[in-house]
Amino acid sequence: MSEPAVTPYWHDVPGPPRRGLVASRPVVERLVRATWKVRVHDDHHVPSTGPVILASNHVGILDGPLLCAVARRPVHAIVKKEMFRGAVGRALRGMGQIPVDRRATDPAAVKAALAVLHRGDALAIYPEGARGAGDFTVIKSGVAYLALCTGAPVVPVVCLGTRLSGASIGSVPPARSPVDLVFGPPVTLPRTDWPRRQDVVREQAQWLQKWLVGHLRYACELTGRGLPGPAARPEPEPGPVVTP
Repeated sequence: MSEPAVTPYWHDVPGPPRRGLVASRPVVERLVRATWKVRVHDDHHVPSTGPVILASNHVGILDGPLLCAVARRPVHAIVKKEMFRGAVGRALRGMGQIPVDRRATDPAAVKAALAVLHRGDALAIYPEGARGAGDFTVIKSGVAYLALCTGAPVVPVVCLGTRLSGASIGSVPPARSPVDLVFGPPVTLPRTDWPRRQDVVREQAQWLQKWLVGHLRYACELTGRGLPGPAARPEPEPGPVVTP
């Protein structure tokens, strides 16, 4: 794979480990599928090789484990740094997940994400920045920035059924409940060399937001399901994930 035409400022990091992710993935998949009725739709849209960004909506705590468990490829996800504490934090790091400070620009998270894509792996990002309604009404600029840096295709993902209506953001659906994961056709933004202007990143993020909303409508029509609505205890609104 040829090297992405980006500024080399991130080449000093190896990126998150891949071995633990590959080893743990079958265990997580068995656990998820044994607990809920998982229905995966259109996962053929995920390229079998090469860098790819999976841009998912975010309604509940189950979204991350579900996507990482059943996607066609091992997935490194960007996860809020508050999760990286104690045994859970050690497990997440061992599984190659990436901590991010959502309330400030986080160069370490940006470098780790770029390293994942540079080596041709899959990266999951939640453009909304926090669990909530999951409707893509507002998204952060991080997904557009990473796509512009690397030229990696962006595959839209919609999770449905991972939180019940009116339930809190930390809840999970009852055992054996159906949960749906719907993938959409990839789109590629024009790879842009450094420096990437803020107005260009914002413009591309706005375009992606409309595109993600369109995929959400398709996913709801396909499955006959809707979103759960606002969370009972919404998280504080985070700051930008990344800025150019």
